[in-house]
Amino acid sequence: MLTSDLLTRAVETLKRGGVIALPTETVYGLAANCEDELAVRRVFAIKGRPATHPLIVHVARAEELPSWARHIPEDALRLAKAFWPGPLTLVLPRTARATDAVTGGQDTVAVRVPNHPLALAVLDALGGGVAAPSANRFGKVSPTTAEHVRADLGDEVDLILDGGPCTVGLESTIIDLSGREPAVLRPGGLPVEELERVLGRRVPVRTSATVRVSGSLASHYAPRAGVVLSEPRDVVSRVEALRAQEQSVGVLGPPSLTLPPGVPRYDVPEDPAGAARVLYMRLREADQQGHDVLVACLPRAEGLGVAVRDRLARAAAPRPVGG
Repeated sequence: MLTSDLLTRAVETLKRGGVIALPTETVYGLAANCEDELAVRRVFAIKGRPATHPLIVHVARAEELPSWARHIPEDALRLAKAFWPGPLTLVLPRTARATDAVTGGQDTVAVRVPNHPLALAVLDALGGGVAAPSANRFGKVSPTTAEHVRADLGDEVDLILDGGPCTVGLESTIIDLSGREPAVLRPGGLPVEELERVLGRRVPVRTSATVRVSGSLASHYAPRAGVVLSEPRDVVSRVEALRAQEQSVGVLGPPSLTLPPGVPRYDVPEDPAGAARVLYMRLREADQQGHDVLVACLPRAEGLGVAVRDRLARAAAPRPVGG
């Protein structure tokens, strides 16, 4: 619950250059006032995030978009009307209000309106935007509860607002509207099929693009354990092969999945929306058990299953040295 005193404290913290953890429907964000460059750079420092990796501007309402984007095509207006507040980020040509610190030096800015009462209350009272990447160390598993933020970042955050578990559980879908045709740059909490329904045409997914966006690196969202991807029919053989190598193995998969004795399963529902909601929580639970490897059962590549598969693929990708 956000009391008036806590709301005042959150807004004052942002106004004086502080950094707070802010709940949204997707994941918890590490929020700083967009127009305070030192505060934004502190977000990068806390996360250990490269300065060229852009942030998403979160605002209270769609009517604020013109102050951040200098050109707003009809497609952007249609999507904002249909899905804001919600898990959709629009990439558009930026105005001078969107600084290099936020955009990573690009000529575009990413903007969204989150669908969480605490986030909206803070943004409305602030009267501006916050830059808010996920509130965790760069490249690691995103937080979906306030407890996750505390475990990851501890006292480095000035204030953590507890809004309960995130209802979507995956980061927003990012769509680029700065070019001639729309393209999804990051699958996320809004299925691509929904975008296509509103726009009335196919929208390609281009995870390798010239426009840099949050969460687009090959290795990302990674637990400490190694991750091996598997179709449902191959899970048991993958597990047995890893155990033969004396690896400690856990499995991310649906409750219907039958495993060899002694192999723990971290339940991820078969339905894509359910899988999205608990994926990061299950990755964290598995990590607490110290497994060497997690075998991840891939969901159907439809709806939110596309975004879940994307996150698992990045978690399983080769990691940078020291990552």
